[in-house]
Amino acid sequence: MRTASFISICAAALVLVMVGQIPLAGQANKYTPPRTSDGQPDLQGIWTNATVTPLERPVELGDKQFLTEKEAADFAKQAVQATNADRRELLTPEQDVARAYNQFWYDRGTSVVGTKRTSLIIDPPNGRIPALTPQGQKRADDFAQMRVQHPADGPENRTLNERCIKWATAGPPMLPGPYNNNYQIVQTPGYVIIVVEMIHDARIIPLDSRPHLPQSVRSWLGDARGHWEGNTLVVETTNFRPDATYRFTVPESLHLTERFTRASPDMINYEFTVEDPATFTKPWTASIPMSKAAGPVYEYACHEGNYAMEGILAGARADEKKRK
Repeated sequence: MRTASFISICAAALVLVMVGQIPLAGQANKYTPPRTSDGQPDLQGIWTNATVTPLERPVELGDKQFLTEKEAADFAKQAVQATNADRRELLTPEQDVARAYNQFWYDRGTSVVGTKRTSLIIDPPNGRIPALTPQGQKRADDFAQMRVQHPADGPENRTLNERCIKWATAGPPMLPGPYNNNYQIVQTPGYVIIVVEMIHDARIIPLDSRPHLPQSVRSWLGDARGHWEGNTLVVETTNFRPDATYRFTVPESLHLTERFTRASPDMINYEFTVEDPATFTKPWTASIPMSKAAGPVYEYACHEGNYAMEGILAGARADEKKRK
């Protein structure tokens, strides 16, 4: 959890109510964003992408792409209630302990996106991630099997977020998480920097048309290159580490494109497209509004006073001794 005052958390909670208050697509296209000192569209500020709209459309909604006003309100109410960490009535003692945090610390949002879409995925039209290829399914199965058979042989067997190396909110793509869904965008001539609150990452995106790094150089957040298409910042990222790609994608075949468009004074429309023929049977795209948030972004002291990893590995060692 980040270190923050009660006042800052309350301020952030007020901002989350604004997530649904975004213009329609037709209105967004008419907005003329302010400019930076070097003439680029100004994306600067602190933004949140917290929302209860799921990445994938719930199966029970079938082909329904949009909710009515009442359906949206009911859906948001049910989502908030379902994820309320203070509910205890249906939990076993083990599940209760596993929840770790109470509701005070979460900020998933309290409303659906302003368009009232039933999913953040806008393509394919069914609002769901396309099927995995046979190779992609095998990688997913191998990972699941490893987690069961070798859950704590060493820290490398635990997830990147547990090890405080990388969280899905950092991206790319940047996806809403259970808390700390805040981003600070800073622009200087030739660069855009995105500071991610969760695990305090900073994405540095050059805009000077330099080539990507050699394929032999790989990093946790990949190698980003950006350019402007009108008022939209387009970011293409390559050179991911094979153990840090999104959803078991293959670094050599993954083409990940992000688009940031200032759609109003208080909203950026963020879209990303994932293309990887070695993993998915077709490309897919999601759209996530990012609403203006109260600052500042606080430090995320990920492992400060956290003994979970030590406990997990020590427990595994104890189990091994029992089996000998």
